Amino acid sequence: MQKMSIDDLMTELDDARLTAKANGQASAMVAATMSKAKLLGLDKGVTDDNEVQPVSVIVNVKDARKPDRVC
Repeated sequence: MQKMSIDDLMTELDDARLTAKANGQASAMVAATMSKAKLLGLDKGVTDDNEVQPVSVIVNVKDARKPDRVC
């Protein structure tokens, strides 16, 4: 079995996010984005100076019945 690199994992997560977006699956998009953040260590909110920084995630939710309108 071939070892996977972080770049390979990021590519797979990007593909998963795009598939989720194409299918209107907001929660799957968020899961893929958060998985990327965790993989990169961004979920901890820590900088080089060991100061804890807040992490914010912005999610735009669309009404499936009215896809042109953001709720």
